[in-house]
Amino acid sequence: MAAASVRDVALKAGVSVGTVSNVLNRPAKVTAETVARVHAAIDELGFIRNDAARQLRAGHSKTVGLVVLDVRNPFFTDVARGAEDKAADAGLTVILGNSDENTDRESAYLDLFEEQRVHGVLISPFGDITGRLERLRQRGIPAVLVDRSSGDASFSSVSVDDLAGGRLAVEHLIAQGRKRIAFIGGPMQIRQVQDRLAGARLAVDAHEGTALEVVVVEALSVLAGRAAGIEIAERAPHDRPDAIFAANDLVAMGVLQALMMQGGDVRVPDDVSLIGYDDIDFASAAVVPLSSIRQPSALIGQTAVEILLEEAADATTPPRQVVFEPELVVRDSSRGLA
Repeated sequence: MAAASVRDVALKAGVSVGTVSNVLNRPAKVTAETVARVHAAIDELGFIRNDAARQLRAGHSKTVGLVVLDVRNPFFTDVARGAEDKAADAGLTVILGNSDENTDRESAYLDLFEEQRVHGVLISPFGDITGRLERLRQRGIPAVLVDRSSGDASFSSVSVDDLAGGRLAVEHLIAQGRKRIAFIGGPMQIRQVQDRLAGARLAVDAHEGTALEVVVVEALSVLAGRAAGIEIAERAPHDRPDAIFAANDLVAMGVLQALMMQGGDVRVPDDVSLIGYDDIDFASAAVVPLSSIRQPSALIGQTAVEILLEEAADATTPPRQVVFEPELVVRDSSRGLA
């Protein structure tokens, strides 16, 4: 049986199609008796309004597109939750896309959001997508970068000072008496990884007698961290770093697992001090509670939606660059040398 249409409702209620539209969208313009008659027809026919079609005719939908690098990372889950809460306050819903650090998937989501004429796009980009976001803006779809700053300030962004965060992490390790520090992270085309590494280099360069090794991994995941940790644990003791700065907490937890699997040969923090980045909920619950650089993840999502709503309401709104300061959270994994 075909779904009931607005025309069917109008015929059943004995009113015009325009009157049904007013009942659905502007009931104050219609008498109470007519509203009751139309709703009775709707209930009897089982009519379901097609909000998607109505919104597209108006030029945009009531959805916000969000693309993150890795939905498995609790940091991005918290960002999405913050964005969803703020969007809900404005009567909008959030569609979450996971690029999985893949440019093709990232592009596919942007295609989908453009076709759906979303209210706006939030994205933590994997590569350079400036041209693509400009095309969206020309279509009347604003975009805000999340967890990454806009290099030329042509688009609004909400991020954390990852350069400062990287420096903060390594300065903490050096303050604990550590000299041979390894940075584990990747892929290197991710801007956040680049900035955290650059901050680590600044800290090492400022302290004579310290050295920085870079271990590149294919993904910011527990599995990648575990592989890097196994490689480090299998080295001769004099070739191992005495401290590790992981580009995020998932990598750090993988490293911790690998070191603990070596039968106690490499102990955290006695032999190797370890710090991660993001301060996800699991960091404090690790077997050795993990030190980390905290980002205000939910606040990042909320702020990004606030800016997006401003730009959607007024296309002449100038881009804003919001940068939060990171915070050092010290736990057992980075305890100092005895």
